[in-house]
Amino acid sequence: MIRALLPVARGSAERAADGLRVLAAACIVVAGVGWGPISGASLAGVTAGMFLPRLLRVRPSFDIAFGTVVLVAVWSSVLQIYITTRWWDLPMHFLTNGLWAAMVYISLVRLGVIADAATLSRPRLSAAVMTTALGFSFGVLWEIWEWIGHTYINEEIFVGYVDTIGDLFWGGVGALLAGVFIPFITKRSVAPETAPRGST
Repeated sequence: MIRALLPVARGSAERAADGLRVLAAACIVVAGVGWGPISGASLAGVTAGMFLPRLLRVRPSFDIAFGTVVLVAVWSSVLQIYITTRWWDLPMHFLTNGLWAAMVYISLVRLGVIADAATLSRPRLSAAVMTTALGFSFGVLWEIWEWIGHTYINEEIFVGYVDTIGDLFWGGVGALLAGVFIPFITKRSVAPETAPRGST
């Protein structure tokens, strides 16, 4: 069953993406021992999320980008880079929001929750609109979570009007860009051994 869900990696790109998942799993222990159970739990959640691109069988290059960005994002939190370098959260919002919006969009399409943009009259525009909407929704939820963290967990978590608007804006731009590239993300090359017989 596991092999059916996660087939053997083919090609250097897929092996590199799997290597990132192994690294993330090792980071759970490192973060838990070095920075406490909350940090370990954060790495565990990210590691679990890194299997989503593999399950959805998107392009390996996107899989690598997704894994790299979410690992950098979570370690930035563990190491408190968002606090010491205030501007750092803007590129992270741009990248993580865009990548997650694309992953959730593809998941919802595969589950039959929303229509596949490829079946609509304007596929690229439809995918971009839906992914952007998802991105803004995630951005709002994240800002609510930051407010909860600042209010009830740690006052050092920075919140503010300018910070919130900036995060939402750049997260939305990232989601829009990811939506434009949905056809590329979901298209995979046919491996030689799986190509139809008789093809040249």
